[in-house]
Amino acid sequence: MNNSKARVIAMCAIAVVLNVVLGETVSMMKIPLLFLDTMGTIFIAANFGMSYGIITGVTTNLLMGLLSGPLSIPFALVNVAVAIVVALVAKRGFGYKQALLAGVLLAFICPMIGAPIRLALFGGFTGSGTDIVIMALRASGKEMISATYWGAVSANVVDKIVSCLIVAWFIKLPQMKRFAVK
Repeated sequence: MNNSKARVIAMCAIAVVLNVVLGETVSMMKIPLLFLDTMGTIFIAANFGMSYGIITGVTTNLLMGLLSGPLSIPFALVNVAVAIVVALVAKRGFGYKQALLAGVLLAFICPMIGAPIRLALFGGFTGSGTDIVIMALRASGKEMISATYWGAVSANVVDKIVSCLIVAWFIKLPQMKRFAVK
């Protein structure tokens, strides 16, 4: 394995830890509409491409499956979507415009994948702040799948845009230039 590839793999490992630590920290703090559990995936996909982003995302959910139970594993599909969207948007760089675009796209795409998983595994409710939005939508007469999807969109609009913008800012730091391989 060449030095460049080893460095990227090491960055992927760090990104997995970042995903897990940030995700768990935000979850423990019960911050509504925020997860921050894909920031490492976003960083890797934006800097090193789709394949490494997918590896980072899937590894994150496998590790979460070991740490908090197997119900985290199916959500690896959401992390795969994150890697694909970010890598495609970041083909010519990942500035603030691209980050905003990626965040908006992810806010609608991720719930298309995550809402059915959330519904199948948890009946739509996971104990996060999104549950309040889902309950309100159900009370207004929405079907459960629709309420789950739109509840997840409401959280992802905040989470994915914030996550992508933070990563874009981080990438622009002069200290990060030495890690760029792409």
